[in-house]
Amino acid sequence: MRAATYGDVFAVKEFRVLFGSFALLITGESIKMLALSVLVYARTGSPGLSAAAYMAGWLPYIVGGMFLLSLADRLRPRALMVTGELVRAAVCLLLAYAGLPVWGMLALVLVSGLFSPVFGAARSAALPDVLPGDAFVLGRSVLGIASAASQVGGLAAGGAFLAFAGAPGALAATAALSAVGAVVLRFGLPDRPARAAAGSGGTGAVRQTMRVNRSLLADRRVRGLLLAGWLPTMCLAGAEAMIVPYLGGEGRAGMVLAAAAAGMAVGEFSVGRFAAPPLRERLSAPLAVLLGVPWLGFALGPGVGWAAVLAACAAAGLSYQLGLQRRFVDAVPEEGRGQAFGLQSAGLMTGQAAGAALVGALGETIGPGAAIVAAGGAGVLVALALIGPLRPSKPSGSSGSSCSSGSSGAAGSSGTVSSSGTVGAPGAVRSPEAPRSPAG
Repeated sequence: MRAATYGDVFAVKEFRVLFGSFALLITGESIKMLALSVLVYARTGSPGLSAAAYMAGWLPYIVGGMFLLSLADRLRPRALMVTGELVRAAVCLLLAYAGLPVWGMLALVLVSGLFSPVFGAARSAALPDVLPGDAFVLGRSVLGIASAASQVGGLAAGGAFLAFAGAPGALAATAALSAVGAVVLRFGLPDRPARAAAGSGGTGAVRQTMRVNRSLLADRRVRGLLLAGWLPTMCLAGAEAMIVPYLGGEGRAGMVLAAAAAGMAVGEFSVGRFAAPPLRERLSAPLAVLLGVPWLGFALGPGVGWAAVLAACAAAGLSYQLGLQRRFVDAVPEEGRGQAFGLQSAGLMTGQAAGAALVGALGETIGPGAAIVAAGGAGVLVALALIGPLRPSKPSGSSGSSCSSGSSGAAGSSGTVSSSGTVGAPGAVRSPEAPRSPAG
């Protein structure tokens, strides 16, 4: 396989459109969730409700991922992506100016978010069409780097908007970014057909989603790659969730989380740029182990400087997911690719939230530092347990797995990460729309 370059990736016009709209999306989402959290806290004075508002965009991924993902393959991808941007713009304007009560704002975010996995899956599934072969892996790397930069930039911009225009102004800015993204997608992408016929065989979207999810999870190869993407990241999210209580100050915690985001970007760029495709896949296992090892250093009680170094080294290990990308695309049927990417993203978001919750509960008992060490140890053990899926398999006569053939009736009848990318902070774990291995 010829090793692609970043120049090859950016030479493709459709990828530049996806890249630009993705950066706008992540920046806007970061501003929106920060502004909503501040708005809810200003009205209620409740830290719990403020935290719930920040996380409200993540929770619908569980429901949407379980019941609606087949729409990503039954509807035209450009129309889905544009609709997602317009829905986001309308939601932000309602949050800013409709005068909704707090429960109404949270309900609006939750209900509208049910379709976020579908919109993200359409974007993720379009990438292999635009970038074939090794260029697809580098494209995912570029989106991962963009995710980290856009989260940090979005939170910085959100803070500035909050200071000068208040929460409504920040939400209006997000609506404007979404409107621009819709225009970019509408006029920058071709109108590709849906991968699977809508309503084929009379099967409804919910039933078809559940059916294809079962077929994907029943396939040993697909299931192994999904778990390899979900579980190490879950442990990382748990460790990052303890940074604020460990350091006891938002400013210092922000430095450490920013270092984690930088480490992730450097790791993805370095592995994507300098490792040939076969080496990239062989590095998946050791890099997944690296994801957990640095957190063990918190047993020594490091200060903010060493904590930042350890967090950056750990997050650099997230580049292990680049070695899984090509194998995942090969393992799933093309007509069900949208749902497969959506399932991957939904599991990733659920795992990050669960990791933060579990390690947070542990931190209440044994303290934040010890909980970070425990999360790191769990990450190492998980990576070792998943060594089979993390190692590249030897070439065989068929690029698809049993999911491609044995489940063709489910996926083919009506079709089916980021990724692709944090739990409460702009660290290495990405937002729900980001390509956390796999780009939403």
